[in-house]
Amino acid sequence: MSPPAQAAPEVPLIDHLTGFVDELRARGIVVGPSSLIDAAQAVEVLDLLDRRTLREGLAATLISDQMHRRVFDTVFDLWFPLGTGARTAVSELPRTQDGEVDVEAIRDQLAELLADESPDADARLAQMVALIVDQLGRYDSTRGEAYSAYQALSQISPQTLIARIAAAMAGGGDDDSLGDRAGTEPRYRSAARARSADLRAAIEAETQRRMAGAKGRERVAEYAVPQLPENINFLSAGASDLAEIRRTIEPLARLLAAKLEVRRRRSHRGAVDVRKTLRASMSTGGVPIELTHRKPRPGRPELTVICDVSGSVAGFSQFTLRLVYALRHQFSKVRVFAFVDTVDEVTDFFDRGADDEDFGASMHRMITTARISTRDGHSDYGNMLNGFVEEYADSLTHRGALLILGDARNNYHDPRLGALRELVDRARHAYWLNPEAERNWGTGDSAATEYAEGIEMFECRNATQLGRVIADLLPV
Repeated sequence: MSPPAQAAPEVPLIDHLTGFVDELRARGIVVGPSSLIDAAQAVEVLDLLDRRTLREGLAATLISDQMHRRVFDTVFDLWFPLGTGARTAVSELPRTQDGEVDVEAIRDQLAELLADESPDADARLAQMVALIVDQLGRYDSTRGEAYSAYQALSQISPQTLIARIAAAMAGGGDDDSLGDRAGTEPRYRSAARARSADLRAAIEAETQRRMAGAKGRERVAEYAVPQLPENINFLSAGASDLAEIRRTIEPLARLLAAKLEVRRRRSHRGAVDVRKTLRASMSTGGVPIELTHRKPRPGRPELTVICDVSGSVAGFSQFTLRLVYALRHQFSKVRVFAFVDTVDEVTDFFDRGADDEDFGASMHRMITTARISTRDGHSDYGNMLNGFVEEYADSLTHRGALLILGDARNNYHDPRLGALRELVDRARHAYWLNPEAERNWGTGDSAATEYAEGIEMFECRNATQLGRVIADLLPV
């Protein structure tokens, strides 16, 4: 590595480790004092020159939820970088006769390196990745030299190398029976996909390292460190983010189920047992100072869910429905209604199972076959509320709760506040979960502030907020 332009002041290792832990805490990862002590003790026996061992040792002592591993790894790379500045180059990227970088030749070399199982292949690949970031990812910004992983990846396009990598892997094997079809076997394709993903991750990590050296660790951390899955905003989540969020359902459901059960047992007290109370009062001259209660027999409440499944809030509604169905055994009955501009009961679509594959298929069948969009195809909360009162009002009883899921953006239709009040009066509990930030309620076509006057409305922008609301509000 070439030395940095200005040497940074030396920081004692324990202070550096403490700063690293403080950064993890700032990102939402809970690290207690005992875990920090364990990490310090682990550092005493780990080889600090072996980053892989150091990474795994700190991960084992500092994080308890593997869903947080992606955030941990990113913060680790910023606080324990491979080095600073550009690597000392021992080779060059291939170039054309005009002196330009030959991208096709680079892609061929990468395919060969990724298929290579020799001991020095990793070192040669790391050297090449560094050259790619330095020469294909570098650009001049208004604030000086910078590096872009997107710029480098768009030229290399790792996902298009899978066939070449698989063919190279098959060509190096002993099985020649496939001839020209070498590399098409599933084992080669699967390994090639994994190595293509590793190449992408390596380019992103090298870009992050170079940017941290040029701009500073704190500045890069502002955009490079991802959100914890439970803190990802439902409305801005992409496909990969939603997949991360879905993985939080099972542990969150277990936690919520335990909380609901504890609340149920604590909140229910049996009726006073007059006979036992009078017998116990003999010691106080017949004055019933201490009441004796019968053993409580708490029943399970009913739950009715009405969810907006229009495109703007589909991710939030789908996640919440998954969570509700993971908790369905906590209720005597769960009925689900969906709408875009017209409401329809969709309970039957989800009763068969709630695992990830079945649930996704159920959502697709529901959206394509249920009677949920019969007008202009835009969210119409007023028409939904009016239709629910006319067709399904009897589904609400004083034994259960009503949950309405949606952003309350009514596209300037009549909000039908009277229909909402009638539903709230029929239910024992009624809550509205809104995935939008509260500061945006009532802006534009949002009728959230109007609806909030007739029903308790809560901001639920991520899984953490949603879990807290459900644990605190659902009836027991």
